[in-house]
Amino acid sequence: MVTSRNVTCVIIGAGHAGLAMSRCLTELSVDHVLLERGEVANSWRTERWDSLRLLTPNWQSRLPGFKYQGENPDGFRDMPEVIKFIDQYANFISAPVETSTRVTSVSSSESGYKIITNQGEWRCKVLVIASGACNIAVVPNIAEAVSYKVNMLTPIQYKNPNQLADGGVMIVGASATGTQLSKEIQLSGRQVTLSVGEHVRVPRVYRGYDIKWWMDSTGILDERYDDVDDINRARRVPSLQLTGSLDRGTLDLNTLTGIGVKLVGRMVGMRDDKALFSGSLKNVCSLADLKMNRLLDNIDEWITNNDHIVGINPRERFLPTLIENSPTLEINLTENNIKTIIWATGFRPDLSWLDVPVLDRKGQILHEGGIVNFPGMYLMGMQFLRRRKSSLIDGAGDDALDLSKHLKAYLDG
Repeated sequence: MVTSRNVTCVIIGAGHAGLAMSRCLTELSVDHVLLERGEVANSWRTERWDSLRLLTPNWQSRLPGFKYQGENPDGFRDMPEVIKFIDQYANFISAPVETSTRVTSVSSSESGYKIITNQGEWRCKVLVIASGACNIAVVPNIAEAVSYKVNMLTPIQYKNPNQLADGGVMIVGASATGTQLSKEIQLSGRQVTLSVGEHVRVPRVYRGYDIKWWMDSTGILDERYDDVDDINRARRVPSLQLTGSLDRGTLDLNTLTGIGVKLVGRMVGMRDDKALFSGSLKNVCSLADLKMNRLLDNIDEWITNNDHIVGINPRERFLPTLIENSPTLEINLTENNIKTIIWATGFRPDLSWLDVPVLDRKGQILHEGGIVNFPGMYLMGMQFLRRRKSSLIDGAGDDALDLSKHLKAYLDG
């Protein structure tokens, strides 16, 4: 007979989002446990490439009751530093984490939820899913038509250029991941071809301050899910073309072409060893330039209305993205010695263990600002969950504060 352990709330996942919720539940005297498939901050430990740094400055690593205390607030943490920060937070809040506990099934019960794990069974009244938004790399169906002679990787599998075969590399996707990998691999001596679809271009530093400082100060990152016209569209917006480099340099398509990366349009198919690309590259890049300038216009307007900010440089605009008049529409992989394709085409959560009818036809959890469409179930850590900053470390605290209060009210009837 299986013995169940009982607790009021189970949090699945002990990354920054789950830990932020844990702190808030402790403040509300809600007993709970965090079930973590590996160690605390497991995704940061096992699913990132070697050179990755956070896209947000150190000062923006803020969790409930805990923030950066070092001497380099404008720097960017590497992965060991991120892991250390989250570990320290777990210890700081005395989080009740059950490590090496992989959830295999979650189902509803008369009293709430039954959770089956490799370490036994749990029963709870309320459930918080904080298992991450980027567990599985999304690879398009086009990949099925790629020759077996070409090695294919996802960003979760990629660690550094040394693991790649000699020869050219095609990277599909030009958001934060695709642009960062393009730079690193091109500088390793391999010719990179970058397939560019919809993307968001921003400068790393604008008028003397980090772009994230402007987005934080002007309230852009605090914009709520119920204040936008199309929240589903907002949740699908690609990540910013940013990198957390030591020199605080901008990483955009002009930067990449400047070091020799070849740009092509969005990949639309494979035929006879040829990769086929959309002819809309120039239009896509022009739209990204336009949106960037709108953002900078909004920042300039805010500066005019808040003239107390010191050390501000003059207003500036950046060169438009430089694109060939007739971008390449097809590339023969063999003739161009392309040995590797990296699919930087997005991620999705792994919810294969969730046996509760809360998923839409695309496998996404149906929710209203993190309140799932099923009694007593909550979601944390997803893109634009409650605020534009929800997927950032800095966004977890405010979301956890809101949702923990709703959770407590639900328990109180």
